[in-house]
Amino acid sequence: MNVKGVMTNTVPTDAYRGAGRPEAAYLLERFVDHIGRETGLGPAEIRKRNLVKPNQIPWNTALGDTFDSGDFDTVMLKGMEKADWTGFPARRAASLAKGKWRGIGMATYVEKCSGGAPESAIAKFNEDDTITVFVGVQTNGQGHETAFTQIMSARLGVDSDRIRIVQGDSDFTPEGMTGGSRSIPVAGAAVLGVSDNIIEKGKLVAASAMEAAVGDIEYADATFRIVGTDRTMSLFDVARAAREPKHVPEGGKPGLDDAFTRTPQAATFPNGCHVCELEIDPDTGTLEILNYSIMDDFGTALNPMLLQGQVHGGVGQGVGQALTEKTIYDPESGQLMSGSFMDYALPRADVVPHVKFDMHNSLCTTNPLGVKGAGEAGAIGAPPSVINAIVDAIHPHTGLKHIDMPVTASSLWAAIEAHRTRKAA
Repeated sequence: MNVKGVMTNTVPTDAYRGAGRPEAAYLLERFVDHIGRETGLGPAEIRKRNLVKPNQIPWNTALGDTFDSGDFDTVMLKGMEKADWTGFPARRAASLAKGKWRGIGMATYVEKCSGGAPESAIAKFNEDDTITVFVGVQTNGQGHETAFTQIMSARLGVDSDRIRIVQGDSDFTPEGMTGGSRSIPVAGAAVLGVSDNIIEKGKLVAASAMEAAVGDIEYADATFRIVGTDRTMSLFDVARAAREPKHVPEGGKPGLDDAFTRTPQAATFPNGCHVCELEIDPDTGTLEILNYSIMDDFGTALNPMLLQGQVHGGVGQGVGQALTEKTIYDPESGQLMSGSFMDYALPRADVVPHVKFDMHNSLCTTNPLGVKGAGEAGAIGAPPSVINAIVDAIHPHTGLKHIDMPVTASSLWAAIEAHRTRKAA
């Protein structure tokens, strides 16, 4: 075995949101916009002609994946409607009257999520009539606890304040992996699965405790009931009864504690349309994002506010990639010049736009919750939609067909001035 070590002064790079998807979507969406401009079809028509149609679903891709659901045309059209695409020419004229250049750009995307390793959920009933659920994924602020609690609360009919989610404690939690927009589609499905196990095991115990046939036991709102009677037992009463040997199902273990492992059978394919509208001051190169609209398809929306938070955060990161973030080295010494987050620079409040977010969801057919994953969506759609809008703003005045990320005020001003110098010459 030969090992070669290389020393470099440059910082390491790694994916922190999107994991290759933003780069692929950026390349494709910039190219599609270019084709639309060159052919005269425009950005909407070129995409509409090439989007997979609902009657073509399930769609087998060239790479061997299968889109199980999706209404890509409608998502794009609703995204354009939300952004008032048809009213843009009037807004562009108004900006020009003020000496500003206005542009609008879109990006449509589809990503592959929710695959990878299995995820498990372990549920334990406590003496104080609460349930503790142990999962292997680890929240980083996305709100996993809220979503997992919602899933179990809805399935069991138990108040959310009686459910506690434990993550990140390897003494108790099962193995797991956070990443790839898979926490809710995979680990959430495991929480749903363990909830179903509890109900099925509980029916056996309730039938024994109430001296009824298992087939006569129904479950709803945290209560087991003998069909057609008023005889009931609460979920927590059944959990206590399940600890008594006489009520333990044959071959089973005492208590209603249970576990479930979800192994993904297929990927999910969230998709969406981002539309960015911005205004450029050609004398300074500064720009302002005036309108940012998103229409997404995430399948079942368990918690729209969590989804909006995920998307808005991703847009902030994507806009940062498009407009501010860059490692700069001195060409002579190799010294890192952008050595702080202020210089690098992370996106700030004056850069990250307000986001108008909505969904047109198509139920995922390969996931028991119907969800598709959402963690990386914002970071995928933002870079190409922002750069497409910038090119749309400057092309009529400069003929420029592309400008590299990050588009800072300095780099944009330099590109505009270079055109003016050429024109003057």
